[in-house]
Amino acid sequence: MDRAEKRELVTALHEVFENTGVVVVAHYQGLTVAQMSALRGRMKAAGASLKVAKNRLAKLALQGTDSESISGLFTGPTVIAYSTDPVAAPKVAVEFAKTTDKFVVLGGALGRQALNADGVKALATLPSLDELRARLLGMINTPATRIAGVVQAPAAQLARVFNAYAKKDEAA
Repeated sequence: MDRAEKRELVTALHEVFENTGVVVVAHYQGLTVAQMSALRGRMKAAGASLKVAKNRLAKLALQGTDSESISGLFTGPTVIAYSTDPVAAPKVAVEFAKTTDKFVVLGGALGRQALNADGVKALATLPSLDELRARLLGMINTPATRIAGVVQAPAAQLARVFNAYAKKDEAA
């Protein structure tokens, strides 16, 4: 890798550290290519990304960002998972770490807040933005449905009364 490529990589990583909601740092030593591909696929499906970068370049990219406090995590073979959704990358990383002992979550950053491994695991237990939106929409919809039911009830009762009178008249 020549200097221009390194400069491009540092610039790209700097933008990742500045513009993403969450960054997760993990060790991946011993993972097979198939396992790494499966992890990349899970990340992509969740709306997150996975990047293997040289530690020295990652530390350079961290300088001047809110996530600068996590530079101590970059030792050994590290991989960076990141997403704009603050729950997507941690959720996939923690789930994958449960399936194999060769993938170890070291920590991460949520904005300016540095997270240890337990912090990333706690973040992974939270519902995603889509789940929260669905819950909020359900909570907003429930009162409207109840109001519609209450407004509709008198009309339904009137219809039943008219139906009963109609059947009574037919019988007579």
